[in-house]
Amino acid sequence: MQPRRGKRHGVPRKKKTIEKAVFLNIPYDPQFHNLCLAYICAIASFGLVPRATLEIPGTRRLDRIIGLIEECAFSMHDLSRVERNAPLRLPRFNMPFELGLAMAWQKLRNRGHLWYVFETQPHRAEKTLSDLAGTDVYVHGGTIKGVLREVSNAFVREKRKATFDQMLQVYQVTRRALPSILKKSGSESIFDGARAFRDVCVSAAEIASMLIP
Repeated sequence: MQPRRGKRHGVPRKKKTIEKAVFLNIPYDPQFHNLCLAYICAIASFGLVPRATLEIPGTRRLDRIIGLIEECAFSMHDLSRVERNAPLRLPRFNMPFELGLAMAWQKLRNRGHLWYVFETQPHRAEKTLSDLAGTDVYVHGGTIKGVLREVSNAFVREKRKATFDQMLQVYQVTRRALPSILKKSGSESIFDGARAFRDVCVSAAEIASMLIP
């Protein structure tokens, strides 16, 4: 009897890591829309590919999130939404939860996985998630330029070097093109689903390839 496809002697085959893939763990709310675009453009400027849970359908979501983290060589986790938000006045736990999944994956299965933590306010992560003590937290201040700067700091050792001005130009060109990019999928926001997110990522990568040698 032949073994099931994808298994060897009953043991699941190890998922292959995609070297250029970056798991992007950020808030999905209107106030974060431009910062999301900044993350996408910054990642694309380094020749890397953003991946996100926006690509994942609703069924068995946790398994698919874990699978997505396993596929990515990097993960970026923005903990900006720890404050209580209307209407329920509750903090958002998805971002720190997915950070924990990435940390466990790195510690237990894939030592080569690199994870980075981002925040809006300095020193806040030390209070809201004290287990991160000793971890460098990249503080972007909630600004476009801050996100570009801090992603550049995180990826300073990558082969493809993008200057801050080049990253800003990629963002500005992509931002101007955003309405027409979203229109192709009938979307109004990057957060409108897998097609909108992927179209924006592909366009940002094309713009980056033209602007950065």
